[in-house]
Amino acid sequence: QVQLVESGGGLVQAGGSLRLSCAASGIIFSRNHMGWYRQAPGKQRERDAAISISGTTNYADSVKGRFTISRDNAKNTVYLQMNNLKPEDTAVYYCYPYPYPAGHWGQGTQVTVSS
Repeated sequence: QVQLVESGGGLVQAGGSLRLSCAASGIIFSRNHMGWYRQAPGKQRERDAAISISGTTNYADSVKGRFTISRDNAKNTVYLQMNNLKPEDTAVYYCYPYPYPAGHWGQGTQVTVSS
C-alpha cells in the first residue's frame, strides 16, 4: 500500500510562494497518476492539480495560472509550486495517487496565507 509524506508548507504572506513536495513509497510511482488536494477547515477535500503518468497536467479553475504540478519519477516525488498565494489557499495539502483505494492519506502539510 502507498505511503505518502508531504512537506514544504508554512506561513506566507499573500502574494508569496511555496513549493510542496510529496514523497511516495509502496507503489510503482511512475505507473500512477498523482494529484494534489487541499482541505480547508470545515470543508471537503478537493483536488487542485493532477499529473498523469505521461506528464499531462490539469488544474482546478481557482489555481490555474498560479500553481504548477510536476513529478520526478526517479525520486518518487510529486511537487506543487504555488505562486501568488491568497488567504483562501489556506488549507492542509495532500497528495494522492489516482485512481487508488481510499484510506491511505498522509499527514498533509499545512499552508497558511496571511493577508
